[in-house]
Amino acid sequence: MRKQRAALVTGSTSGIGLAIASELASAGMNIMLNGFGDAAAIEDLRAGLANTHGVEVLYDGADMGRQDAIEAMLARAAQQWGGIDVLVNNAGIQHVAPVDEFPVDKWNAILAINLTAAFHTTRLALPHMKFNRWGRIINIASAHALVASPFKSAYVAAKHGIAGFTKTVALEVAEQGITANAVCPGYVLTPLVEKQIPDTAKARGITEEQVKRDVLLAAQPTKRFVTTDEVAQLVAFLCGDAAASITGTVMPIDGGWTAH
Repeated sequence: MRKQRAALVTGSTSGIGLAIASELASAGMNIMLNGFGDAAAIEDLRAGLANTHGVEVLYDGADMGRQDAIEAMLARAAQQWGGIDVLVNNAGIQHVAPVDEFPVDKWNAILAINLTAAFHTTRLALPHMKFNRWGRIINIASAHALVASPFKSAYVAAKHGIAGFTKTVALEVAEQGITANAVCPGYVLTPLVEKQIPDTAKARGITEEQVKRDVLLAAQPTKRFVTTDEVAQLVAFLCGDAAASITGTVMPIDGGWTAH
């Protein structure tokens, strides 16, 4: 009987990450949640997932901008389950400002959390995957891994970096039963997106409703936000055996945005 697989989903206490963690738990995987939030609310999430799906669910509040915290989280997963079989790098932050006004500390934090953290989790997860000759690495990038938008220099740079990093990892482990792919959602109405709407409105001199209509959804021919469940189900498919030959891809799920 195949050992029950374990998944780490970073940034999984809300939004896309929580939807992915829930989907993977429903597929029978043990889950390590990660992210920030109210301690009681996170415990409710953890217990709810475990009870609903009959899997083991742990929570680790590692700050994804800190190498030592990431290393401690992966060590804890190794102690609990032997290692991580499915790694979903989802944690991300955003800041919107013109390049010449972009705060240096925001640039450094965005690159650390949106890009460098994926390097650390991947390098630490791979030995276990290589030993088992099976693994799935899925990086939640963005349509901004493929195209740019004004005032998002750090985010766009990080997501383009994630696309290149994903391809490199995929090539390195292609003969070892491990796949690496980047999923690139268009606009999903998550807390991260909602928080950037006021800043975008200020930067462009328009209202928040105009940001939604004329900036965000203007990019997506479907004229609707991508849902968290749609992203989660794509990730779950990539974790399955039917996706064994899908690797090194940068896969849009963006309502047609990058078809322009």
